[in-house]
Amino acid sequence: SRPPEYQEWFVKRCFDAMNGCDSDDIMASHELNETAESRCVGLTVETRPDWFNKEQLDRSMHFGATKVEFGVQILDDDVLAGVKRGHGVREVVDATERARNAGLKICYHMMPGLPGSTFEKDLESFTRLFEDDRFRPDMLKIYPTLVVKGTDLYELWTAGGYSPFSVEDGTRMLSEVKKQIPPWVRILRIQRDIPVQLIEAGIRKSHLRELVHERLASEDSRCRCIRCREIGHVNMRGQATTADTPELRKIEYSASRGKEFFISYELPSIDALIGYARLRFPSDGSGNHALVRELHVYGQMVPIGMGSGGQWQHRGLGESLLRECEMIASGSGYDELLVTSGVGARGYYRGLGYDRKGHYMSKPLC
Repeated sequence: SRPPEYQEWFVKRCFDAMNGCDSDDIMASHELNETAESRCVGLTVETRPDWFNKEQLDRSMHFGATKVEFGVQILDDDVLAGVKRGHGVREVVDATERARNAGLKICYHMMPGLPGSTFEKDLESFTRLFEDDRFRPDMLKIYPTLVVKGTDLYELWTAGGYSPFSVEDGTRMLSEVKKQIPPWVRILRIQRDIPVQLIEAGIRKSHLRELVHERLASEDSRCRCIRCREIGHVNMRGQATTADTPELRKIEYSASRGKEFFISYELPSIDALIGYARLRFPSDGSGNHALVRELHVYGQMVPIGMGSGGQWQHRGLGESLLRECEMIASGSGYDELLVTSGVGARGYYRGLGYDRKGHYMSKPLC
């Protein structure tokens, strides 16, 4: 991809834009952004699993990354080899563990309908994502395969050697996938936003997610991913009020040879999610620390320094979730908690007793 020097220049210029002024280097731009009017609360890098080595990881953390998205496509070595992907499932496993132990959030890009795959293989791959604890990403983007000109796939399709998913195939597939998504996963996106005139074959419907939800409703079923349960979307359906009392919940699961905790505030009566934290006990034994990979409170955005104004944000739920992480980590024998913080959110953690330690915000637990 782009040279490292260009990558750093590009990220620095993004921070300069948020800061409203130029800085000499990326560290200076980070420092300014901690108190800027427009703060960076999260930075995502997208890459391939086979490229995400320690050098790439260190560079990403240097940039201020909080999330990494991997182009996984399918968990099937034969299909990956057939489309000349250049990596296999082993690389996905390794990159996932490397990113998770660094405290990054993890998103997989999945592509059902690839040449050499079948409906059954694709569904099996999605099932394996969450049954096999070597994977278990925090988030998904699902892009059914599309045929566009200028590709080997286009040539294969014109020769009659490939048939893409129909709308019915895609809707049925994704309905089955959504039924099995754990409540700690967020489906960020379904379907690539490619102009329909460029799609030669495949699903041309840009509102595929709506069609999937309609099918689920007709089957008296629903998706329980984070996006479908977050309080903002529930409010839009007229189901929630900020007068309700949230309940603290915890889900514990294994992932990448370590232990994960999904700690959340929810309204169980309407299955609404208000906020959550992702706490990890890492697998690499590199230090006696636990990691908070994410802390997020949903609802109407409230500006920094303002009261809640009747909204869910700025009511102390984030602090309460963080304290719960501290108690769980301390009770399990860890003497330090590290938080992967967006550059612009460091001040928030300082106010809660955390100090800067390398790429993280840190607090001793003893």
